[in-house]
Amino acid sequence: MEINTIDAAVLAKMFLNGAKNLESKKEWINELNVFPVPDGDTGTNMSMTIMSAAKEVSALEKPDMKQIAKAISSGSLRGARGNSGVILSQLFRGFTKVIGKETVITVPVLAAAIQKAVETAYKAVMKPKEGTILTVARGCADKAAELAEETDDFIYFIDEVIKEAELVLKKTPDMLPVLKQAGVVDSGGQGLVVILQGAYDALLGREIDYTIEAETPSSVQKISSETEAEIKFGYCTEYIIVLNKPLTGEEERKYKSFLESIGDSIVVVADDEIVKTHVHTNDPGKALQEALLHGSLSKIKVDNMREEHQERLIKDAAKIAARQAAEQKKAQDAAKSSEPEKESGFIAVSAGDGLSEVFRGLGVDVMIEGGQTMNPSTEDILNAVAEVAAQHVFVLPNNKNIILAANQAADLTKDKQVHVIPTKTIPQGIAALVNFIPEQPVQQNEQRMCGEIKKVKTGQVTYAVRDTVIDDKEIKQDDYMGIGDSSILAVGRDRAQVALEMAECMLDEESALVSIYYGEGMDKIEADALASELTSRHEELEVEVQYGGQPVYYYIISVE
Repeated sequence: MEINTIDAAVLAKMFLNGAKNLESKKEWINELNVFPVPDGDTGTNMSMTIMSAAKEVSALEKPDMKQIAKAISSGSLRGARGNSGVILSQLFRGFTKVIGKETVITVPVLAAAIQKAVETAYKAVMKPKEGTILTVARGCADKAAELAEETDDFIYFIDEVIKEAELVLKKTPDMLPVLKQAGVVDSGGQGLVVILQGAYDALLGREIDYTIEAETPSSVQKISSETEAEIKFGYCTEYIIVLNKPLTGEEERKYKSFLESIGDSIVVVADDEIVKTHVHTNDPGKALQEALLHGSLSKIKVDNMREEHQERLIKDAAKIAARQAAEQKKAQDAAKSSEPEKESGFIAVSAGDGLSEVFRGLGVDVMIEGGQTMNPSTEDILNAVAEVAAQHVFVLPNNKNIILAANQAADLTKDKQVHVIPTKTIPQGIAALVNFIPEQPVQQNEQRMCGEIKKVKTGQVTYAVRDTVIDDKEIKQDDYMGIGDSSILAVGRDRAQVALEMAECMLDEESALVSIYYGEGMDKIEADALASELTSRHEELEVEVQYGGQPVYYYIISVE
């Protein structure tokens, strides 16, 4: 079989299946995160970016090439999340600039479109880094240009381009030492390969459902209800057995067999000293009683999944209501006046009710919920900009993975001046706001804020989700990690000790203020003890403790 042209209908199918393939593999891509933290989100960000475009493409009826190009470009630009999502949207933007001018696509046209995609994406990144999705895309472009001189057959052409993408992807650990150290390939590059593979499957005519569902409150409710009905075992039970003596092979088999008789989703990891257990069951007590036959128990955690499900339903409903209220407020504001009411306004991204309260106290007009576990999209930031009645709007991303989306929102805003202060952490965002002086010109404030954030050091304490070696530190699953601005500063089994060691690594002779923000579910007593220890060791330091309420990270600590 040979295919020499691709029309609008075939392109739509290829794009939609590329999107669906990525959506189905997003969790696997998330797990390729270099740092073994519980919030790897490259797959999620790329998936949400492309699905935003896929919904627009799917809504078109018998579209021509120009309409498809516009839907892909507009949908991905506005839906872009995280650095990987923004880069993906820029690849699509360049790609559609070429194909949007055609009625059908030929091999030379596709090769030119891939080249334009790469050029556009590289221009969008201030300091392009090799060993990333950009490198994989450029490998595709180079191979495409070479093949365009040899063949008119799309089946051969795309197959060879994908093989080249896979080859370049395998080489990414040689380009980025941090990838090699972690034993993974670049997650963004892997996401791009997955999209290409899905598109190729559609070209070959494999049986695929191209339907893209639009999320609505009713559909969310329906899916959630079905999920609840499928919860056969209601308690997620986790614990560690500190063994009296090593389990024999037969004892381990019997233990697993018992767990299988009372539940499912069983994970048992054993060594000579401990057995880590995870099981979904309706009777956690039976699991714990069986475990006690082999030793003492620690880190027992039992969650009622049905209650959690109901809480998620309530949160989903609250988010829908909040979104509707925001849309209503936006309409009301637009009706009142199109003229900005003040010179400067502020938007900040934050995760955690305590941190959000800090930002509001510093004069932030609009808070965007998000951060490492859920990067806001370009459209989320655009909507927030629209809510701020000011001529100049300062955006504080507070996460390095949100800066590109914020810059993209600034480029798309025409009626206001948007100033993105490139804050990579929450403490940097707080420092930027503290150093804003209303009486001074906007440009002078922007320069000062950008300068002050460089003086802030940030450390965050979380836990490892897998074994690895990074920065010459051997990390085991469930270890606590103290992560600094550019490296892992401390690793261990004692959370308080890891936090202390991390803070000590951040201090120098010029350090004057340490701010400790303790996270969701943390005890203030532990945070106060950490502050007291730092004060006793460094009498010259001023140490503050505040509730942050952030998920995933037990502590966020800043040093100024």
